[in-house]
Amino acid sequence: MAKGGEETYQNKVAEVLSNFLPNGGGSNGGKEEDPLASIDFDAPKLQPGLSLEALADGLDNDLLDLEWFVTGKVNPIYFADSFQFRDPDVSVDGIEEYARGVNKLFDQEVSRAEIISTVVNTTVPNTLTCTWRLSGAVKIGPGVTIKPYVVYTDFTVDPATGLIVFQEDRFSIPGWDILLSAFFPFLIGKLTSPPAPEVPPRVPKDVAQGSVQEDKPSWWPF
Repeated sequence: MAKGGEETYQNKVAEVLSNFLPNGGGSNGGKEEDPLASIDFDAPKLQPGLSLEALADGLDNDLLDLEWFVTGKVNPIYFADSFQFRDPDVSVDGIEEYARGVNKLFDQEVSRAEIISTVVNTTVPNTLTCTWRLSGAVKIGPGVTIKPYVVYTDFTVDPATGLIVFQEDRFSIPGWDILLSAFFPFLIGKLTSPPAPEVPPRVPKDVAQGSVQEDKPSWWPF
């Protein structure tokens, strides 16, 4: 895994393309305005004792609102200090590093993380799975459009603390399909798969009294 917040790339293509990403502002002392300045990454964590079902509902509501898989506007109360992220292309240590990475990667004007569901995984212990549709563009060079596809995000929860310690993203299509569709869009639906269907509009669930939503700290701006 990555050390000290550095990204570790799982394949050489992703590593090469990362060289064309813009430099992000924020904790690195950059002169640009920090897009995540309103987030207190040192905020108190969620207290133990919440059920996995209530945690899934809280995450679902926050993700519907914030779409932090592309915006980076995470709610840090859910995540352990030891949090690690991995997908087929990259691995990262730390929730702040993850948040800044996705905010830097995705074009914030057009990118979406449309949440389909967030549920308790019935086959993997202490795991929540969020299913969502990714669309928009990444800020590589002049910008590269993403063919919409479905992502399955598995959150591993530490049963002792109730905090998320690991996140792994799995894609509905292989990496070669994603790359070919991005750089040769005329192949979409011919050599590569068609775009993922549109996601019907969703209304956030009413979260029961005593749930995560009521435990949000006063500083949370969204």
